[in-house]
Amino acid sequence: MRRFASKWFGLGGPAILGLLIVTPAAAQTRINPTDPQPTCQMCPGTYVPAGELEAYTRKALAEKLLDQQVRDIDIGKAHIGIGMVHRGRLEKPNPDSVAEHDQISEVYHVLSGAATLVLGPDIVNRQRRPSTMRTVREFNGPGNNGSEVRDGIAYEIKAGDVVVIPAGTGHWFTRIDDHIDYLMLRIDPDKVTPLKSEAQSQDYLSKPAQRGE
Repeated sequence: MRRFASKWFGLGGPAILGLLIVTPAAAQTRINPTDPQPTCQMCPGTYVPAGELEAYTRKALAEKLLDQQVRDIDIGKAHIGIGMVHRGRLEKPNPDSVAEHDQISEVYHVLSGAATLVLGPDIVNRQRRPSTMRTVREFNGPGNNGSEVRDGIAYEIKAGDVVVIPAGTGHWFTRIDDHIDYLMLRIDPDKVTPLKSEAQSQDYLSKPAQRGE
């Protein structure tokens, strides 16, 4: 059984206080050997406290960062990435700012702010993202950018909303009123991204982030 536990903390709106991912432990005794068995044998749970998530938001503001990976966890048949994203005011979409990821699906939980987000699978002028990009190597795997989403659906998203973006679906911020902060879960069944532990997270927070691709 997997459980997602959350409370609220203040970031100008409702937000996730902490994150708990519990992976199933192996059965102690198999009474019936034909019973389904855990897909993650003897895996520990992972707890991410509110203070750590808040530290990523503070770092984003202080260092003008956008996307940061907090953890990357092996849950047996997949990796789960936990990211914190901060986007500032946007009056019109940036050129070729449609994003699509080939193998990784994403779930947003909006913590504060509001934005217009366009979703759809038909991406115009696809351009392959360089494999050397840090976001490709460490966060969301290979994918494409594009100039717009043909026949996309625009959603007005705000604090408290949840957005599910399957792998291959274009996502495109076309307007951000002032800012938007969201916690992102990345579902990586092919395990294309590297694991990131609590120790690695604390080391990342302890010094300025690397710049460039």
